[in-house]
Amino acid sequence: QVQLVESGGGLVQAGGSLNLSCAGSGRTFNRYYMNSYVMGWFRQASGKEREFVARIDSGGRMTSYADSVEGRFTISRDNAENTVTVHLQMTRLTPDATAISSCAATPLWRLRPAAFALWGPGTPVTVSP
Repeated sequence: QVQLVESGGGLVQAGGSLNLSCAGSGRTFNRYYMNSYVMGWFRQASGKEREFVARIDSGGRMTSYADSVEGRFTISRDNAENTVTVHLQMTRLTPDATAISSCAATPLWRLRPAAFALWGPGTPVTVSP
């Protein structure tokens, strides 16, 4: 059974930092383990559409970011046997980062949410002014 579980969300003042983690385990329907998937972070603020934040390829060599977080957020991953942990270091946070942050997995190098078939339940991030 595939499972993605996020942690690390919370309340922080503007200008502060948070580190999110996502633990992925299990084997997907096509028999690939989570450590072979592209992993992404997304966020969805109340009343808004889910938006792409960052992604990282299966080997951890290639990353990309939304323009709004470039230079302030860093995505990384630790691959272990049959599992993966994905980290998102968020610095210089602003109130518009207040949202439910979720990690997701896809076998393809994509950034649209629809391309990600596997999702965690999300962790709340609140940035106060």
